[in-house]
Parts: sequence; C-alpha cells; structure tokens
Amino acid sequence: MAHLLGIDASTQSVSALVIDTDGGAIEREASVNFGKRLPQYGAPSGFVAGARPGEVFADPMMWVEALEQLLEELQAAGALKNIAAVCGAAQQHGSVYLNEKWPCALAAIREGRAENLRARLLPCLARARSPIWMDTSTAEECREIAEALGGREKVCALSGSVPVERFTGPQIRRFWKRSPEAYGRTTRIHLVSSFLCSVLCGQDAPIDTGDGAGMNLLNLTTGDWDGALLDAAAPQLREKLPPVVGGGTRAGTLGGYFVKKFGFAPETPVLVFTGDNPSSLVGMGAATPETAVISLGTSDTIFAAMPQGAFDPEGFGHAFGNPLGGQMSLQCFVNGSLAREAVRERIGYDWAAFAQALFRTPAGNDGNRMLPFVRPEISPRIDLNRFVLKGDAEFERWEKPAHAVRACVEGQLLNMKLRSAWMGLRPARIRLTGGAARDDGIAQIVADIFQTKVERLPSGGSVALGATLRAAHHCLGVPLADLESKFCRPAPGSTRTPAVPPGTYDVPLRAFETWIAQYR
Repeated sequence: MAHLLGIDASTQSVSALVIDTDGGAIEREASVNFGKRLPQYGAPSGFVAGARPGEVFADPMMWVEALEQLLEELQAAGALKNIAAVCGAAQQHGSVYLNEKWPCALAAIREGRAENLRARLLPCLARARSPIWMDTSTAEECREIAEALGGREKVCALSGSVPVERFTGPQIRRFWKRSPEAYGRTTRIHLVSSFLCSVLCGQDAPIDTGDGAGMNLLNLTTGDWDGALLDAAAPQLREKLPPVVGGGTRAGTLGGYFVKKFGFAPETPVLVFTGDNPSSLVGMGAATPETAVISLGTSDTIFAAMPQGAFDPEGFGHAFGNPLGGQMSLQCFVNGSLAREAVRERIGYDWAAFAQALFRTPAGNDGNRMLPFVRPEISPRIDLNRFVLKGDAEFERWEKPAHAVRACVEGQLLNMKLRSAWMGLRPARIRLTGGAARDDGIAQIVADIFQTKVERLPSGGSVALGATLRAAHHCLGVPLADLESKFCRPAPGSTRTPAVPPGTYDVPLRAFETWIAQYR
C-alpha cells in the first residue's frame, strides 16, 4: 500500500492530504488554522499589517509550528504509516531571509540532533518577518527594476510578468534599500515553499520553476536565474538564492528529526515543493490546455497550461512554470471572497440566502451592475476601496439585496473573462476549486459567462492533492493519466452546463468594460 503525503502552506493555514494510490482514495485530510491554533502570533487571518502603507507580513516560525502541529495530528490518527514520499506547495511570492546559522540548523535537523524545531530555527532569521503575496509596498522598486531593464515589457518578456509589487524580486530590492546591514547578513533567501521543503529535508532545498517564476527574477526561456533581473533587484543576489530545478526533482529525503519524532521511514524521498497555484493546476487534472481552472478563495484566480511565449500585453496576467513541464498562465484578482463576504454582510444575508439569491435573479441582472472592488484591485489596477453600483434607483440604494449578490458575482466573473482574454483559452471544461466553488449558483454563472462546461472535484484541497500526485508520479513512477483518472474525477451531480444561449452576456461584457475603464 503506497501512501503519499501532500502539504499545502496557504495564507491562513497549513493543510495536508494523505492518499492511497493503489486504492485511489484520500485516506486523511487535516488542517491547522493559524488564527485558531496559533493565536500567540496575533495573525487571525495568517498575516499582519506593517507600519508603512501596503506592508503585509507573516512570521515564518508560525508556519514551522503549524507544520509540526499538522504532523502531530496526522500521527495521532495513524495517517503517517507507509508514507512512501512527501511533496508540498505554499503561497507564492513570500520570502524568508536566513543568516549564517542556517546551514548548521539544517544539519541538526538532518542528523536528528534538533530537539525543538522553533528554538533551532528562530536564530537563523536575518529578518524576523516575511513579506507575503499581499504586500503592495514596492511600487518604487518596480519602477526602478523596469527602468534598469529598459521598460516593463522587457521584464515581462524575460520573466513572464511585468514588475509586480507582490513579487519577490521587488520585495528583496526594498529590503536591501531599507535594511542594507540586515541584507548583508542574509546568506540565503528562500520562498515559502523552498523554506519549508528545506526544513523537512534538513538541507537547503532548490526552488522549482513553477514557484520561481513568481519572483521577477527567473528567465522563463532558460529556466534559470536571469543575470540582468538579479542585478536590477539587489547586489550579490545570485549567491543568496538556491538553484532552480524542474518540478520533477527530488529535493532530498526527510530529515532525521522528522523520522524520529513522527515515525517516517528513513530515506523517505521529498519532491521539490512548488507554489500553490502551479500545484493546484496538477491537483485539478489540468496539466493540458483543454482544462482551465478557476479558484475562488481569498483571492480569485484563473489559470491553465499554455504554450510557451504568451504574455499579457496589459501586464496584469502572469506566465509561470508548469511543475509538469512547460508553462502555465495565471490571472489573479484580489477581490475574491473578501468582496463576496463584504456584500453578504452589507445586506445581512447568511451564506444560504446568498446562494439562493443567485437562482432568484436573471442572467444579466436586469441591467444592474457592480464594481466589486472592496479593496484596490490588481486586475486591472483600480484603487477603489468601496463598491460602485450602477442600475435602477432601488438597486443603487442597496434595496435589492438579491440583485446585489448577483451583481457582485457577475461583476467578478465578467472582469475575469475580460482580463483573461490574452490567454486565448478555448477550454473544453472549467474546473472550479476553492471555498466558493461549492456554490451551485456561482458555478452556473461561470458556465453561462464562459459558455463551457463547469466541473467540480470531490476534494477541495487541490493544492495538497497536486503535491501528492506529483510525488506519486515522480517518486513512484505512477503514470499521471492513471492518477488523474482516480483522483480528478468530477463529483457526481456537480457538473454545470451553460443555461443561457451564446451571446447572452455579450452586451453586459461590453457595458462592464466601458464602465470599468472610467476607474482605471
């Protein structure tokens, strides 16, 4: 019996899946929520705001403690027996800064000499807190990087994205400029994914091309660090970064600390970790272009496998590495569940009433529209922090709550369709994941606006599932097609097909684009 462990270190929690590849079953799921289980870090949603505008941080020790609690929970349930390989993924773009004590701490983990993981790793931090994907404080650094390369388009052609405030390269540059002494003491800079992978292995783990592409530092054509991008970000940066490898590379084996404490078999292989979105691509069975994925979570994203060389001319979308080879396209929208939650609270609905409202209102919402941007949006760049309503008088006074619900969801998905046009997607199906994917009304609107079949998988943990499938494929040699046939089948009765004729949303799309242009 071959069991695989997949780990997902997201913004708000660290979660895991254990799968049985022989039986085609998910054996165990577990999760440690930062706010509930680790309140001492003062991060109810997994992050804290910095002192300066746009700064958002998390404590890397919080991730380490959550990982240990997660493994303790799985061990208590007997779920760590027969684990044949481990793989994982983490929130993209976040960076961890380590000093000269880092190699010795890893050696202690590898050799099983560490007694307390937090106590061993805390002195290794050259920077106490990690900037994460929500940090938008680096506009100046993005401009400087673009100027050094000869324009945003040059950066995009090299790295797959224009300079982005949330990406790791601009974040590193800001750290070097504001804290040059601390930067000088930094001997290794890891992504969240490679940091946790290193901790598990007890040795310095590489960065895979999937997550590395979210840094504005990786050359997508060569699959390696780009000298010009590195020089534009900070001095001596190449020597501070781990090497880059493909997603099928083994990072090492589980360190002796984890073997002794949690009963893993010695020499259990650990596959290189990747970013949450590339891992979700695999977990959703979307390794080929005919399947696109929409993730409805804290932020909403649309992504798909793609041929090499496609870039968003507006600079809002991104090209990342596909952990199974090639590239993937991705568009991120900050106003995901945050906006849906804000509308729900504004009109006083519970989630059941929110879901019912989508079936009580017509496609097109009788012409009532909403700009669903409760905080500044990145796709496209709009600095709104309030909803804007346009329609009949009652609607604009928030006196039509059901229409407000549909306006929010339709606005989000109309914007998604418009902004993702550069991907050139013509998928045979869209697969939904994330918390809101369970809502039948939202699934139906996706099918109607994109005019394609919408499927949902039984497990919502596509990131951790993608990690287990990668481990099974690369460490055990299980064919990917066999894994997808067992673990990526739509849940019975979950498929939605378009319920409105083609062209129904053509007029709303044009009207929404014209309206949104006034705020860009």
